[in-house]
Amino acid sequence: MSREDTCPSLHPETLAIRAGRETSEYREHSQSLHLTSSFTFDTAAQAAAMFMGEIEGYTYSRFTNPTVSAFQQRLAAMEGGERAIATASGMAAIQATMLTLLKAGDHVVSSQSLFGSTINLFNSILGKFNIETSYVDASDPEAWRAAVKPNTKLFFLETPSNPLTELADIAAVADIAHEAGALLVVDNCFCSPALQQPLQLGADLVVHSATKYLDGHGRVLGGAVVGNDKLIEQIYLHVRTAGPTLAAFNAWVLLSGLETLHLRMEKHSANALQLARWLEQQPSVARVFYPGLESHPQFALAQQQQRSGGAVVSFEITGGREAAWRVVDAVQIISRTANLGDVKTTITHPASTTHARITPEARARAGISEGLLRLAIGLEHVDDLKADLARGL
Repeated sequence: MSREDTCPSLHPETLAIRAGRETSEYREHSQSLHLTSSFTFDTAAQAAAMFMGEIEGYTYSRFTNPTVSAFQQRLAAMEGGERAIATASGMAAIQATMLTLLKAGDHVVSSQSLFGSTINLFNSILGKFNIETSYVDASDPEAWRAAVKPNTKLFFLETPSNPLTELADIAAVADIAHEAGALLVVDNCFCSPALQQPLQLGADLVVHSATKYLDGHGRVLGGAVVGNDKLIEQIYLHVRTAGPTLAAFNAWVLLSGLETLHLRMEKHSANALQLARWLEQQPSVARVFYPGLESHPQFALAQQQQRSGGAVVSFEITGGREAAWRVVDAVQIISRTANLGDVKTTITHPASTTHARITPEARARAGISEGLLRLAIGLEHVDDLKADLARGL
């Protein structure tokens, strides 16, 4: 195998296609897929040297595989990081990061508007190991500062948040974290590196659910962590031992997704902005949450740290759960599924799906009402999406 070097000065759109290619002696033009559990060695001495990390090479696909390596290299280049480690899912990426960097007695400060499974991980799993999490309003820098304790080791942030698209000033939160001697981890799932690069704004690590926009077609699961070599090496050692590994086939699919990421995110965002403006005009819609709207409380920040508003639009409908479910049940084109990041537009009712397993008090604290619906806008014609939603509105 040979690794093709890519000039770091290339534009992001080019890096998404050209970075991180691992080629064989057959000089294939497309990225090859290595479906193998293990690799052979020329001699016993070579095997020993590879397993000890004294020479580079591939040994066992739980922690070394050429296709997975290509995905890691390309994503790192796109995020502006030194290195990436791929995992089986986005939640595996978050879990690997937290279990690597934290120990019993440590404290985490996190944004309160999070994906439901992330909240469960922090409260139910990390909590069992005496790792405490304090939740704050992501948009209030002083709330982050006030939550710091002597044992605070890590800040965790989703921006935009799921599902209310709340933003945090990444640079400001990074400064507060570093003043406290803590690391900042940013979940960049909603924007992807096509729209936002948290490492360039001061974050120490970026986590991804590659299942979402990095794939972009709802085909496979995957996750990743991107950062500097020192931190990623620690997380790599955890993944190598614990085994929440990205499959080679999934990495191969994700590589093809990265190639069209910039084009897709541009169209996703354009469709989302049109639909969000239309929703604001509907009598039964009480409020629309979308960073690209001038009515969004952090519109100016979105213009500053994102290239566009992204693809996720949430809105609150009058009439509570009954009215919200009526909209969900009425659609004929939009997919009723809790996943997002697809070329197909999806709709879900967060209070009864993605955030159903957290307490009502936690949902209320996060602003997730019974009338809230989340759309992840796809690449269909926006007029067809309007007509589909109008059936239930």
